[in-house]
Amino acid sequence: MSAVTTLSQACWAAAVVKPKSNTAISHIQNPKPKSLALPFSANSSCGHFFSFNPKTTLKSSSSVRTFVAAVESDQLSSSDSADKEKPSRYYFVVANAKFMLDDEEHFQEQLCERLRYYGEKNKEQDFWLVIEPKFLDKFPNITKRLGRPAVALVSTNGPWITFMKLRLDRVLAESFEAESLKEALASNPTTIEFEKPQKWVAPYSKYESGWWGPFLPPRTKEESKA
Repeated sequence: MSAVTTLSQACWAAAVVKPKSNTAISHIQNPKPKSLALPFSANSSCGHFFSFNPKTTLKSSSSVRTFVAAVESDQLSSSDSADKEKPSRYYFVVANAKFMLDDEEHFQEQLCERLRYYGEKNKEQDFWLVIEPKFLDKFPNITKRLGRPAVALVSTNGPWITFMKLRLDRVLAESFEAESLKEALASNPTTIEFEKPQKWVAPYSKYESGWWGPFLPPRTKEESKA
């Protein structure tokens, strides 16, 4: 037992006093990192997958916003152009002038009341009376059933024209498209005159001829003044 202890102490002393080799010192002073084999995804550049460059991101985001804004602007411009080029639809009821302007007094009442309402609401007038309208040439099935001269009530308000067709009697209804209001309300020059009835039994006075003036298209109004 004593011999074993003495031998162990001698080995320990030799290990303590043994000078360090130059190789060991060099290894301590200049440690060489050990390489560690990693999976492909770990050995790959992290920047390739997870890099974050604020300047690049902001620049890209700005480019995307600019591109989107440009696309939206082009779409709006195209939409505006389409709206300007798209023809408007006009609705009308038509009958012979004698019926529309002289016999059917409820017709005059309806128009005057609507015009008064538009004035109170500051609404732009969207209905007109057209004497001998040119657009009737597009409707041979109507013209062959129509007494002449003819008068049409024209409006961009389809539901109201439908109401007027139900409200009036002996009128024909249709619709058409036109590039402009001037085209839609174009008419052939015609003089309208009605004879006064010899007997008038109604408790109110008959409407004077020419009451339809305020409902004529603007161009026709100027011509009538001239």
